[in-house]
Amino acid sequence: MKKVKAYSNQEFLNSKNARALRILAEYLEPKSRFEEHGVEDTIVFFGSARFREGSHWYEAARRLAFRLTEWSKALASTQRRFVVCSGGGPGIMEAASRGASEAKGIAVGLGISLPHEQHDNPWLTRELGFHFHYFFMRKFWFAYLAKAVIVFPGGFGTLDELFETLTLVQTRKMKKPMPIVLFGNDYWNEVVDFDALVKHGTIDAKDLKIVHRTDSVDDAFEWITGRLLKDALEKPGAML
Repeated sequence: MKKVKAYSNQEFLNSKNARALRILAEYLEPKSRFEEHGVEDTIVFFGSARFREGSHWYEAARRLAFRLTEWSKALASTQRRFVVCSGGGPGIMEAASRGASEAKGIAVGLGISLPHEQHDNPWLTRELGFHFHYFFMRKFWFAYLAKAVIVFPGGFGTLDELFETLTLVQTRKMKKPMPIVLFGNDYWNEVVDFDALVKHGTIDAKDLKIVHRTDSVDDAFEWITGRLLKDALEKPGAML
């Protein structure tokens, strides 16, 4: 019988006994690639995979990612600062990647394996397209590198990502400043009644200030870049 080293034993590596190794791999392998390509912080775009090219939301995300990438490239830094990052799939994720690519920047995609396989969008930077098995490790990399989050209209996945981020900020588990934009006032006012949470005493009124709501690409751009200039660039040591 041929002897197989433990690290080459696929049956073991895919077993429940090796789950800790697989989780660790989803931390170490992305970490090594981010370091190799000089990615230290990101601007994360969340939103529905269902919006297509030409739709209002798609084109807004595309324009905003383009402007943020141009702005970040013009900073007086040798580092790749504030790289656009998304879930790597279609819809808003594609729009963000596309805008970054059209501005001749790089686009990170943190993909996830799903029963109905989600395909990578064609605008990702090839070396920075990741595929995760564990949602919580994917969420870790979204949160750990993020210096700002922009949330476009979306479904269950987008809501999950939004409230995960809000919880980290509210509980101060995330110690770094984290500008969060809710893009699309009519949608978010209808889908999430934050004022009702205050009314019923389940959050404080001050918690409403965690997010900035807007319908304008110009306003989102000015607010995010203003916050990043003040918080992330003047306080570069802030960490999760």
